[in-house]
Order: sequence, then structure tokens, then C-alpha cells
Amino acid sequence: MASESDKEKAEQLKRNDEDVRRALEETAGNEPPEKPKVKARHKIWAGTYFVLLVALGVLDYFVRHNIFGFPDNYLALIQRLVVSLMSVLLVLIVRTLIKGFFIEPLNDAAARYNLNRVVNLVAYLAIFFIALSVLFANWYTAAVSFGLLSLILGFALQAPISSFIGWIYLIVKAPYKVGDRIAMGEATGDVIDVSYLDTTLWEFGGPMISTANHPSGRIIRFPNSKVLSSAVFNYSWGLFPYIWNDIKFQIAYQSDLEFVAKVMSDTAAEEVGQLMKERIGVYRELLSQTPVDELEVRERPTVIFRISENTWIEAIVRYLVEPRRAGTVKSRLIKKMLERMQAEPTKVMFPKGDSR
Repeated sequence: MASESDKEKAEQLKRNDEDVRRALEETAGNEPPEKPKVKARHKIWAGTYFVLLVALGVLDYFVRHNIFGFPDNYLALIQRLVVSLMSVLLVLIVRTLIKGFFIEPLNDAAARYNLNRVVNLVAYLAIFFIALSVLFANWYTAAVSFGLLSLILGFALQAPISSFIGWIYLIVKAPYKVGDRIAMGEATGDVIDVSYLDTTLWEFGGPMISTANHPSGRIIRFPNSKVLSSAVFNYSWGLFPYIWNDIKFQIAYQSDLEFVAKVMSDTAAEEVGQLMKERIGVYRELLSQTPVDELEVRERPTVIFRISENTWIEAIVRYLVEPRRAGTVKSRLIKKMLERMQAEPTKVMFPKGDSR
């Protein structure tokens, strides 16, 4: 009977493999799955905006005919204000419809996140220009004023502007997205937010803890402009979200190397064997679609030996694993391997005392 940890592991791997298969299907041009229905809240908001738009349309009719008897010197300003409010509501209706009918049905959570950011930005800019039309009746005066303001702010806000350009680069080229595990410079972590100016990571590893694959509890925030000048290491590529991991033991020359290799490879295969075979198939399929020659990639965990600097032999087993499970998988494998090798002290001899 499978343990709870094994069931949890299997469910997690199933979800990851479904993401990979979905990405491959999209690459191959297969038909996407049925899109979910539009959420009720989008319909409610769109309906509310439309009712307000109709009400303002009636008010605009009354104002144009000056039914309320407004003074002539205020009539033009009131008309512009009503028309501007109608324009804002129209922008909000279009934004709500785009989110409800085009963005929310998308299966990719990161794509939904990025498109929502873009739609919000366009809507806010449109509302900003509508507000300018209320303040400045003459569009030429408004354009000149906005141009001068932009010139002044351009010199004063070079760093934020560079970060905004970096955000556009992140949207277009997508070196990373929300949910990815990345490393950039000294920052390593899971991306939890990509705003217009900065990126926020939930750190893993770091100087505060000894294990490299465990969350540290700290938040890292850096400007988006950093992506324009730094290398990004992404451990969560949608088509192949896995990494190779190593476990290394130091053993004596007199050890039975064949026995050590069998114990380490069989123990790792029990943990990741069948799933690793499937992932290697995906990896080879990806390589076949590129100019890169197919590398020698084995479907089972591989054991290699090399000479250590301290007169011992290093036995290393290499296997494939999800980045977020690397630490837990390694801990389980180390425990199992040590138990099995220590059960045969005549075949496996470990360093003792000061000889390590």
C-alpha cells in the first residue's frame, strides 16, 4: 500500500506532467481544450457600467438642451465632464469584456496575469488622457503640456523608465513569469509578482540556511531593468520543468564498486525511475526539433566514479527531478542509500576519522 507521501508525490508529478503535455500539444498545433465559461462577476460589472453609461447619456441629452438651466459660462465644462465620464465608463466596459471573454478563459495562469497587467495599463492611460481632455479644452495645449511634462520626467525618472521598459521586455520575450523558479545574480527564488517596475521573489536557499532548495522565508525585490543586463537562469521552463541532480558519497578504493553502483542506481530508480524515463522522452523530442545533436541522455539514474582529492573515490548518482522537490527527494534517497550500503560493511567502506 502506497504511503501518504508517495500519493502526494504522484499527484504532484501528475500535475507537472500534464503541464508538459499541454505545452507540447500547443507546440504541435493541436486543438486547445474547451475554454471555461465567463465568470458572473465580469457580466455584473459590465452590466453595471452599461447602466451608468445609459444614465449619463440621458444626462448628456439634458445638459445639451440645458434643461437644468446651467449658466452659459459653465455649460461647456459640464458637457465635457459628462462626455468624459461616459468615455471612462466605455473604457471600463471594454476592459471588463476583454478580461471576461478573452483573458479569463486562458489556461495559462502566467499569460492571464501578464495580459491583465497590459489591459489595466492601457485602460489607465486612456483614462489619464480623458482626464486631460477635461482640464484642457484645446487638445494642442494638452499635447504640448504633456510633452513638456514627459521631457522633464524623462530626465528625472530614468531608473523607473528603464524598469518599465524591462517589464515590456518580460511581457514580450518572457524570460520568466509568475510561478517560475529563477536565479538572477545573487537572487534565487520563485517569482510571485511582476509589477510594472519591479519583480518579487520568494527566496529559496540563500545565506540564512544550509539547504539550497528550501524556502528561506525572505522576499527579494529587484527592478525589472536588471533583466536587460543580467543572465536569467530559469528552472521552470514549461516544456521541460526538470533539472538533473546529484548525490555524492566518498568510499574507499577497496569497496565493491559494482555493488555501490547497483545500490545507488536501483534506489534512485525506485524513486524517479518510470517518470524519469517519460521525461527523457520529452527531452529527446525537444532536442529533435532543434539544430542541436541528440545528446547521450540515459533513461535511468546514472552512477559515475571519480578520484577524490583526499585519496577516496567519489560515487555519484545523477537523476532527474522537479526543482521544487529536489531537496526532499535527495534527503529520502540519501537515507535509503546509506541504510543499504551500511548493511554491507565488507562491500562498502566509508571514510573514518581524519581520513575524510
